[in-house]
Amino acid sequence: MKRIVILISGRGSNMQAIVERCADDGWPAAVVAVLANRPHAAGLAYAAQRGIATAVVDHKAYAEREGFDAALAAAIDRHVPDLVVLAGFMRILGPAFVRRYAGRLLNIHPSLLPAFPGLHTHRRALAAGCKAVGATVHFVTPELDHGPIVLQSVVPVRPGDDEERLAARVLATEHIIYPLAVRWFVEDRLELDGDRVRQRDGASQVLM
Repeated sequence: MKRIVILISGRGSNMQAIVERCADDGWPAAVVAVLANRPHAAGLAYAAQRGIATAVVDHKAYAEREGFDAALAAAIDRHVPDLVVLAGFMRILGPAFVRRYAGRLLNIHPSLLPAFPGLHTHRRALAAGCKAVGATVHFVTPELDHGPIVLQSVVPVRPGDDEERLAARVLATEHIIYPLAVRWFVEDRLELDGDRVRQRDGASQVLM
């Protein structure tokens, strides 16, 4: 039984999708803790209602990133995770933290990486005239919003789209691909080879 720890900063809609799919589909895994860097992150209440352990490591309590990263790692390690999942966790994690969980740290980003890393992805995609956008689940590396790609979704840009409408459609696909990627991990159906990830069953790693 694989143990999953999820990190959030807000309402944690991707966290909720993972928790529900894990329980409903009977994965060989359990979400054992949800941790937040903001005391009032709305997703903490959801996790507590589901009987999942919660904790807050407030980044504002630390003058330097290294101190926060160390405290966060200590809180994570109390739960002995096989996988750590970033689900709307809005803090940049330092290289030492990332190396600590290498090969077992996943993130989702609302663009078709390597395009548009960082913030304001939908605004930048619209300004660039993109005809399609999407989301990417990837293993985390020290370089921001880079790392071996596990699964992507592709969302067409429609006439009249603005940031809000486009973001909502992309988020809907995130709620599909993130739980699927996590399931593949806990079922040992992913093979990480350098910068490439292969799905062992040959399943498509693109949701169109």
